[in-house]
Amino acid sequence: MDLSLVDLSPVPEGGTATDAYANTVTAAKQAEELGYSRVWVAEHHAMGDTLAGTTPEVLLGHLAAETDSIRLGSGAVLLNHYSPYKVAEVFGALDGLAPGRIDAGLGRANGSPAADRALGTERRVENPDAEHREKIESVVAHLYDAFPDDHAYSDLKIPRSGEEPPVPWVLGSSPSSAKVAGQLGLRYCFAAFIRPGFATQAFETYREHFEPADSDGGLDEPTGMVAVNAIAAETDAQAARKRAVAEASFQRMARGVVGSTPSIEEAIDELGGVPDPTPATLDPGEWPRAISGSPETLSGLLEQLSDRVGVEEVMIQQVVADHDDALRSHELLATGVDLSPRP
Repeated sequence: MDLSLVDLSPVPEGGTATDAYANTVTAAKQAEELGYSRVWVAEHHAMGDTLAGTTPEVLLGHLAAETDSIRLGSGAVLLNHYSPYKVAEVFGALDGLAPGRIDAGLGRANGSPAADRALGTERRVENPDAEHREKIESVVAHLYDAFPDDHAYSDLKIPRSGEEPPVPWVLGSSPSSAKVAGQLGLRYCFAAFIRPGFATQAFETYREHFEPADSDGGLDEPTGMVAVNAIAAETDAQAARKRAVAEASFQRMARGVVGSTPSIEEAIDELGGVPDPTPATLDPGEWPRAISGSPETLSGLLEQLSDRVGVEEVMIQQVVADHDDALRSHELLATGVDLSPRP
């Protein structure tokens, strides 16, 4: 099994965006050394001062300068806010900075009404799935110079490196995004930490609608990845304590409270106690919102979840209060999955 990371650039308690970005760089460099396949950074808006990951295109340029070989990408750039041509230009520039190791993770999401207005985003779209598909197709066509000769954009060329173009991925948390990815013959990543109950259905939909793409950027067969909220510690009990932060954060979001991350102690107090350790064997069809465990336990859990949806790569997302806990978790996970460190 391959492992990857998605980093939200959380702002540490009492810190600033500068501290958040420094932590993201540290995590990316550590992931590269440990043998992780890729690091993606996210795009969130109107999250107060909790998440600094608002502009992946800027942060990725910095990560390109701070790393050497690991793949870098967006998890995701939110296409509903931007023009496909500009997005393609951004990823072309990133490819010029880190030739042959850029992933163009393409998704969509609405933030708060105020944030969407500030971004110039139309929230009411007649057919959002059709618009999303058209935008993804346009990004790929721009990146690969794939517009027909008689198309109005056929003469628009995107500056990039002479190596492998940015690799497009469709990201989502619903079967509708999976259908779009399948119809376009593109790679698909499902965010199980957002809507875990739809994971199996999403990948079934992806494969059901998959059409091999003979165009550049497309695939001959389905290729997917599942993103899971997971944290490792030396023991199952210690990991469950650290998972309390994610569990309490999920409950806060369900109540409409955004822009805050509790400490471990605050999370345990809000939950009424330490969460039970994640069982080493999950019931059939069970998809916890977050999982935890020792390296051995967590490795087995990730194998179970990846096998259920038929993928060979898992992307790790975390909600933790202490950046050192995240780094230690990444290290323990690499050991549990037996990743091969890069020289």
